[in-house]
Amino acid sequence: MKMKLPGRARTHAAEDDQARAEHLRHDGVHKAAHHAAHRQGGIVDVATLDKTPGAEPLDDPDRIDEEALIAEFEAEKPARHLTGWPSWVTSVVGVGLSLFALYWVFNPMPRQVYLPVFLSVGLFLTFLTYRGWPRSAKAREAGKRDSPNVLDWLLALVSLVPGLYMVSDWQGFFRRAILPTDTDLIIGTLLILLCLEAARRTVGVLVPVVVLLFIASAYWGSFLPAPFTTANFGWPRLVGHNVMGTQGIFGTPLEVAATYIILFTIYGAVLAASGATRFFIDLSFAAFGQSPAGPGRTVTLSGFLLGTVSGSGVATTVTLGGISWPLLKRAGYPAEAGGGVLAAAGIGAIMSPPTLGAAAFIIAELLQVSYLEVLIWATIPTVLYYLGIILAIEMDARRHKTHTVAIETQSPWKLLLRFGYHFSSLAAIVVFLVLGYTPFRAVVYATVLAFLLSFLERRSWMTPRRIWSALAQGATGALSVIPVMAVAGIIVGVMTLTGLALRLAGIIVDFSNGNVVLTALFSAAVVVLLGLAVPVTASFIISFVVISPALQQVGVEPFAAAMFIFYYAVLSEVSPPTALSPFAAAAITGGKPVKTMWLTWKYTLPAFLVPFIFVLSPRGVGLLFEGGTETVAIAFVTSVFAVASLAVVTGAWLFGPARVPERLLFLVAAIALLVMTPTFIAVGAAFLVAGVLVHLLTRRRNRAHDADGDRDVAPTTGQEAVGGAATGAPQPASSPVAGAPAPGDRPRTER
Repeated sequence: MKMKLPGRARTHAAEDDQARAEHLRHDGVHKAAHHAAHRQGGIVDVATLDKTPGAEPLDDPDRIDEEALIAEFEAEKPARHLTGWPSWVTSVVGVGLSLFALYWVFNPMPRQVYLPVFLSVGLFLTFLTYRGWPRSAKAREAGKRDSPNVLDWLLALVSLVPGLYMVSDWQGFFRRAILPTDTDLIIGTLLILLCLEAARRTVGVLVPVVVLLFIASAYWGSFLPAPFTTANFGWPRLVGHNVMGTQGIFGTPLEVAATYIILFTIYGAVLAASGATRFFIDLSFAAFGQSPAGPGRTVTLSGFLLGTVSGSGVATTVTLGGISWPLLKRAGYPAEAGGGVLAAAGIGAIMSPPTLGAAAFIIAELLQVSYLEVLIWATIPTVLYYLGIILAIEMDARRHKTHTVAIETQSPWKLLLRFGYHFSSLAAIVVFLVLGYTPFRAVVYATVLAFLLSFLERRSWMTPRRIWSALAQGATGALSVIPVMAVAGIIVGVMTLTGLALRLAGIIVDFSNGNVVLTALFSAAVVVLLGLAVPVTASFIISFVVISPALQQVGVEPFAAAMFIFYYAVLSEVSPPTALSPFAAAAITGGKPVKTMWLTWKYTLPAFLVPFIFVLSPRGVGLLFEGGTETVAIAFVTSVFAVASLAVVTGAWLFGPARVPERLLFLVAAIALLVMTPTFIAVGAAFLVAGVLVHLLTRRRNRAHDADGDRDVAPTTGQEAVGGAATGAPQPASSPVAGAPAPGDRPRTER
């Protein structure tokens, strides 16, 4: 059987995003091939978005260009849609960069050769792909091609100079780090400026400003107030350390971008081209679509499955929104609540194994552990994150009185039987890691497997055109990460040169008086605040250098400190006031961006508890699969109840509306369960039981009161019952949600 999905809703912008989203709606029409509706064998092409017969008409049949929307809100995606010969140039160079990375996996070369070449080519593509400044409204309205200008080409060509210079005498260049020549200084300064400009184009001006402040703190360190005072480091010393050494631009962050990130991006592009994205969404619809909370559950599961491929919060949000928002709307979700669900589910992509986000690869390198260990550490926290969203969705489904939207499709088992092979390459990554292969070879072999499996379904064959496109996307998908990693390396280099990281860590510990709870609170606040200004990856790198030593000084294990920082760096993506995924979701649903952002924060708030469990008690590391089976089991079960308790607090719902006294009991229970010692677990359990009992007693008392009130109401006459409107009788309250059934109505089904 076939499943029909409704058309995409028109993008209404709200507040100051209105003009921007309206432009995206008009300018973002899919290609004709993307509209073609070819559904075969019971699986739905997600590009096909017919209107469901019998459904209420949508506001506008216009389609949303997902690439344009991602580019508008995602700092990790190209912001230009190149056409003509500039597109051909970037495509050829991008494929070359991907092939260069694949060649390195099987033919390793010195990092002093590989990284300069990779960075120079990456900067070349960045200057052609990213605008130096926003397009004018006049240019957009005129429909002018968004092509690189003369300055872009000049910067792109100049970007190749440092790489050529370094590779021509790589041994001598890196050996002269202590005493660089004048030419070395010119090339080093040029590379720093190019990286700063590329970072400005990709993630905004704040990151370059932060980098310049760190450089200034090293150059004029003696003028800083205590305890930040350091020695003054001259420009030759700064260039030598940050450009000609291994702790600056060519340090661990850039190495991660040139190895882990680009290889996993290539894998994701191949897997998506093979039809996996379509299958993941269809499987979610088939599994959870047939209940009032089904649309919300579907979005959540789809977000997790897409996250195994994407690793990008905004991209996953937009992909989900284009398909799922019409379904959420028909189920009765308000625009803001639907946008909150989409954004919350999409952001989880950054922490969903086995791809995770870029910061996870950095954890493996900084801690010198296998990537498999990082995957294991992330498993339970990811489950708890999505559990919190699921619980919030269940509560909202009852509060908003959403109703079932019937969808005809094959059963999940039939879909798995026919298309479940798409999971094989994901499982292969883990299997190869277990067998002892490097992450680089594991993901390359998984990419080859995904390529071969694509031939099991005729319409998903990896044709030469698709292979070329996947290789090009593998490079362009990593572009914005490359300059960010390079300049983040400068920050790390300055901190190691001046010792500033240890000073800042000591300040945090002193301010908290060595208390682990206060240290964790201050650390979380610093990470979240930093995440408001810079992307997740840069936020993690900067925070790790400062926060990790502080947490370790109060007794937190290094791996627990790293995961604590990683988790809050991800959650900063939903933290007001600069959450990008909620803004992208609001542009799709037509909701108010600020309200959508706050609702996204509400959906994810239970997850904010989880990182504290890592650090407040030795037993808390059980959430990271450390400490034995008993510790893991206790930590997981306790955390489930803690997340559920906070979900009741934020959702104001249990078996019915939860009032303030009940929510306070659940709040105390959630906080007590965080500590995870026997005493606090007992206290948390007691408050949890008390909250449930008070809630049940309150509901029983209210029902009894309502029943007494009904008996006191005089019966109405037939005339009043029929003509109440004419006689002044009160009318039934309208549904609180547009499209939701009135009380007593049968749920409407749509086919």
